[in-house]
Amino acid sequence: MLWLIIALLFVMLFLNFPIMIVLLVSALLMMIVFAPDVSFVIFVQQLSSSVESYVLLAIPMFIFAADIIVEGRTANRLLDFVKDLFGHIRGGTGIVAAATSTMFGSVSGSAQATIAAIGRPMRNRALEYGYKDSHIIGLIINSAGIAILIPPSIVMIYYGMLTGTSVGDLFIAGIIPGLMVFVGFALWEFFIAIKKDIPVEPKATWGQRWYSFRKALLTFGFPVLILGGIYTGMFSPTEAAAFSVLYAMLLELVIYRSIKIKDIYRIAVSTGVVTSIVFILLAAGGAFSWIISYLRIPQMLTETFLGNDPTQLQILLIMSLFFLISCMFVDSLVAIAILTPIFFPIAMAADIHPVAIGILITMQATLGTVTPPFGVNIFTACAIFKKPYLEVVRGIAPYIIIFLAINLLLIIYPEIIMVYQDIFGSSKGG
Repeated sequence: MLWLIIALLFVMLFLNFPIMIVLLVSALLMMIVFAPDVSFVIFVQQLSSSVESYVLLAIPMFIFAADIIVEGRTANRLLDFVKDLFGHIRGGTGIVAAATSTMFGSVSGSAQATIAAIGRPMRNRALEYGYKDSHIIGLIINSAGIAILIPPSIVMIYYGMLTGTSVGDLFIAGIIPGLMVFVGFALWEFFIAIKKDIPVEPKATWGQRWYSFRKALLTFGFPVLILGGIYTGMFSPTEAAAFSVLYAMLLELVIYRSIKIKDIYRIAVSTGVVTSIVFILLAAGGAFSWIISYLRIPQMLTETFLGNDPTQLQILLIMSLFFLISCMFVDSLVAIAILTPIFFPIAMAADIHPVAIGILITMQATLGTVTPPFGVNIFTACAIFKKPYLEVVRGIAPYIIIFLAINLLLIIYPEIIMVYQDIFGSSKGG
């Protein structure tokens, strides 16, 4: 049964069917063939219930806030501030790209929004200081992926909804892996700048740094609002998403005046289109995950790949491999909808913390967005920089290796993820 399902999925994907059709047809065929006693009414109910969760309201609001920010001046203010701090050190231009992408990710929660907002000005600046095009594009693609690891992360929101794990705890736990990836990229930029003798930018005066800090100060309200509000119990992640929209409008409409009231409708329409696609995928994925759970696929997978008494390391390695390969070919939300009901019960039975499971799954989703052949960040960069696919992927290898090394470290030592409990405790916002 398992191989039949996998074969059907890949054949339909190969034939270029839309992913929601692939999921719905596969789920329906499984139900008709292997569970003919199940009513179609139940299937429709599963479709509906998959998108009824209150937690999922955070997704369109975080997307809307990100769209408003990308339209405004937030990215340039962050870029100027980080440049004045780090631009003068060896490898500073590359470190600035990684740091700005990380900071903007904590504001937007979107890897694609980060490439769109940070990519073009950062690439132009790097080319001026002697960076190869393939080098800086590879760095931007992979640094933007950090946005998925740090709050607000749509992947974490969806995983939290599926499994009942605290989204607030996931947000806080993702900070450490995200910073680990950033530090890995920064060290590589420092090393490669020395090796290739890449020039440094002029050192900013303390006056310039203070000026750029004041310009960017209000931007830091986003992570403070989201994390601080959830951690202190002032509001839930969904309420934090609503506040982020309000804060984005306040910044861009009233304070920075980078957009006008009439622009809000156009931005909202764009957000609505993206949200409708996301929620169709979530509904189809929910129905698919329900039928594989009903057919006891998790138990079959355990017997097939993990044996009778798998260790925690075996479970995490197999789980991560399945998620990584899936996220390389399909949207990460779809992969999570399909695979989480399979692996989550297995991992929980092995006494692995649900937050650690969620962060490792998010790590695979991050890697999937930057890894050929179908990494969405790669195609976003092709569109933003107007470069062919082969030129865009030429410089990504060192950063993927760093990603994989940190990924393997977290798989072997998931206790690193749980350090957040000692530093921050658990969130009170759910």
